[in-house]
Amino acid sequence: MAFTLGGLTMWPFIHQLRNRLDDATWRLQHDPVTGMLNRTGLLAAHAPLTGADTAGPIIVVLIDLDDFKPVNDTHGHGRGDEVLAAIGGRIVDIAALHGGIAARLSGDEFAALLPARTDDLARIGDTFVALISEPVEFTADGKPVTVTVTASVGLALADTTDPFEEVALRRADIAMYHAKHNGRNRHAIYEPGMVMPAAGRRRGPRLRDRQQLTDEVTA
Repeated sequence: MAFTLGGLTMWPFIHQLRNRLDDATWRLQHDPVTGMLNRTGLLAAHAPLTGADTAGPIIVVLIDLDDFKPVNDTHGHGRGDEVLAAIGGRIVDIAALHGGIAARLSGDEFAALLPARTDDLARIGDTFVALISEPVEFTADGKPVTVTVTASVGLALADTTDPFEEVALRRADIAMYHAKHNGRNRHAIYEPGMVMPAAGRRRGPRLRDRQQLTDEVTA
């Protein structure tokens, strides 16, 4: 009897701890601005796909918004976050339509993993480009504002057993830079042997790469 009463007394405390643990786990794997998976969450979602029962081809999509900085400069970071959340929602919807998942990797860069149910990557790329470029409306200083943001999209086929960041995401990254190099607001599909265009090289590591280095140092 005493044991039962003691258990009932402890239950609210245990329940609270579980809720805190769930919240901490969610924050660890999700982006606070968009509610999407973050890089950690995307890697965690990809890991189960590497098993023998689930191994197979996937479509990796890397999305980099074109010239997003003027949105923050003109309307402030708060409104910029609203635009990122709106665009992130569209990316999530497209990924879900194809049975996949999406994440915000950092800043204005997003990614999606889709099961390779079709080899029509061009149609998928066109969908991402078209829906992302739809106007986003919000209110600033009591007035309606409309902004249009475009994206460069890279798509690549990979096997779930391929090293994700070193192979799968790298292929999509190379394709994305070809889209950006060829005029932006378009997609490009990775082909075997494709390399980074000369004009597509960054000065130093991007935010998500710096975060990866930080994670490795602190691990």
